[in-house]
Amino acid sequence: MLSKDDVVAAARGFGFDDIGFTSPEPFLSQEKLLTERKDRYAWATQAGLDLIAGSAPLTIMPQAKTIIVLIKNYHSHAFPPSLTGLFGRCYLDDDRVTKDGLSRQIKKFRQFLSDKQIESKIPINLPHRLAAARAGLGNFGKNCLFYARRAARGSSWVVPIALMIDREFSYDEPSIRVGCPDWCRNVCLAACPTGALKSPGEIDPGRCISYLTYYGNELTPLKLREPMGMWVYGCDRCQEVCPRNAPWLNQLLPMNERVAAKAENFDLISLLQMDLTFFETKVWPHMFYMNSQDLWRWQMNAARAMGNSGDKIYLPCLEQAFANNGSDNVRAMAAWSIGKIGGKTARAILEKGRPAAQGRLLQEIDAALGLAE
Repeated sequence: MLSKDDVVAAARGFGFDDIGFTSPEPFLSQEKLLTERKDRYAWATQAGLDLIAGSAPLTIMPQAKTIIVLIKNYHSHAFPPSLTGLFGRCYLDDDRVTKDGLSRQIKKFRQFLSDKQIESKIPINLPHRLAAARAGLGNFGKNCLFYARRAARGSSWVVPIALMIDREFSYDEPSIRVGCPDWCRNVCLAACPTGALKSPGEIDPGRCISYLTYYGNELTPLKLREPMGMWVYGCDRCQEVCPRNAPWLNQLLPMNERVAAKAENFDLISLLQMDLTFFETKVWPHMFYMNSQDLWRWQMNAARAMGNSGDKIYLPCLEQAFANNGSDNVRAMAAWSIGKIGGKTARAILEKGRPAAQGRLLQEIDAALGLAE
């Protein structure tokens, strides 16, 4: 007879950092929150992700008797400095397309369960973080992120993976609470560049840099461009300033060679100048939230980061995008970034492109000329 200890040992043997067990009963607090903030999460429904349905696990898998939650530390190795500050760390070694890392570990664990005649399912819309807290694996920060109890020195550099199974095991004691120390004066809220963290435990997804970088459907609003800084895809700001994460960040870690090997494909110039083939072979397999139709968004984000860098080395690349890119959004952002970098050369580039411009692009050029002075 398979015991709970056997399952725990198997999970750790496959490389997971922690494991917990909880009930498949409805996540009523999640359903209530999503219903109250329905407008804020409309983008998820439009993307085909029914979050409210995910709060009722038994409607997804009626025969489920237990939810197993696995914890994986995605920051067990260091990341190249050229990528941190531009890309969220959780995306830098994401193998959901290549399936050559964490996916293999999950597959092995599920095969272990299958060999024991246990059926499993991993619903994408299940509240994985809340399930992890209900399984006693950690608690939440004021930044809405999940913090491990035992793994990664109690930090948020972890990903919870929730599996529904048709075998009953004893449930672990829930740890659903905010675990931030009393002496922390909301540093994550104060540090959020775009004000997405409205209050402890409350986030406005539409202002979150992560959302803006890969789900924003239009030209990034002017008032958010400078606060978004150098972030191209995702954001770690609230995690970087969090005192609960300091113990993990302040240590020497071996380099993640998988990530280092692809770093040269993610420099700003390569991203702004990339064609469809480059995107589909070098970029999309590793950061897949944006498909080939969203190539413009990648280029727009890269152009904005160039402008916020203030580095004149990017002016030739921005000039090319401003003159020739097929997306008006990319051209408009290139114009803004040229103006943001400023100087005589920047002004000359903008004035050269102004006569042929119209509409929104013309407005952006005129505004950029004001910046370039």
